Amino acid sequence: MHLEVITRRPEGAPRPTPLLFVHGAWHGAWCWDEYFLPYFAQHGYEAHALSLRGHGKSAGRVRWASVVDYVNDVEQVARSFDKLPVLIGHSMGGYVVQKYLESRRAPAAVLLAPVPVVGIFPATVRYGLRHPLALLKTGLKLDLYPLVGTPALSRDTLFSRELPDTQVLAYHERLQSESFRFFLDSSLLNLPRPAGIHVPVLVLAAAQDRVFTRREQERTARAYHTQAEFFPVAHDMMLEPGWQAVADRIIVWLNGKGL
Repeated sequence: MHLEVITRRPEGAPRPTPLLFVHGAWHGAWCWDEYFLPYFAQHGYEAHALSLRGHGKSAGRVRWASVVDYVNDVEQVARSFDKLPVLIGHSMGGYVVQKYLESRRAPAAVLLAPVPVVGIFPATVRYGLRHPLALLKTGLKLDLYPLVGTPALSRDTLFSRELPDTQVLAYHERLQSESFRFFLDSSLLNLPRPAGIHVPVLVLAAAQDRVFTRREQERTARAYHTQAEFFPVAHDMMLEPGWQAVADRIIVWLNGKGL
């Protein structure tokens, strides 16, 4: 299957381990290329971001795509590199990375505001209390897009008050449908199983996150034998005004691991 991959390479010899970024729900590889891919390339990394099937310019369909499908997409891209990449996943992408590591290898992983090990059902209940009509539309259409279907909903779910309206609108216009099967998988059918994962994992969380709670992110980090580190940003950590501090922390951690 054709999968869109955006790549940014450093000017000189790259660092020893490539990076593969996995986007969250409604997004595509584009969300990493706004800031992260060029920045990591400037710091010597060969940085790649894929669009999962049916997202961005990738082939395939989003409708009813499962987490197994998304894991297979990541594996297809990861196996195309000379060396196994460090996996960096945001939100749904963090969930995909967790499921990937249950049966496949990677030198390390970074989870940004990831779907927690308890799944997204509690987050869905909280969202429904704020926006019952949008949640009802999602249930009727079996499509997660109504959850971010307006710029106002996108800001409430993904972005902080500090992000200018013009940027919120520009990002909102690039959001797309997302698999309802993903919702079922990550709510109950196929929750993360961290017990068998033994690679180094860094968990970075958003202090202003309106999707996942601080307790959920801390619980996820503990499951991977680490502590969650919080940044003063909202859920879309890679697009928020404070994105650089998040990126710098990843670089320091990778350097400490010799990656």
